[in-house]
Amino acid sequence: MDRKIKLLWDFRGSDAKETAKHHTIHLKEFAVLEKLAFHEIDIKENNPMLVSAYIIVDEKDMKTYRDALKPHRGEIA
Repeated sequence: MDRKIKLLWDFRGSDAKETAKHHTIHLKEFAVLEKLAFHEIDIKENNPMLVSAYIIVDEKDMKTYRDALKPHRGEIA
């Protein structure tokens, strides 16, 4: 069974939540355009000034997403 990887992009500041929400739109557009599978796209509000947009993908697809989208960090989901 493939591991799932969560790729994250961090946004800071008073408009972090709106920016992260907008970023999820582009993550989904990319996945659909490139015909790549994903499990979930959403945001995680760490605090009002730090919000992360993320996508959860299978480990086998992680390099494709990573190389194209340059996430700030990744973790095992």
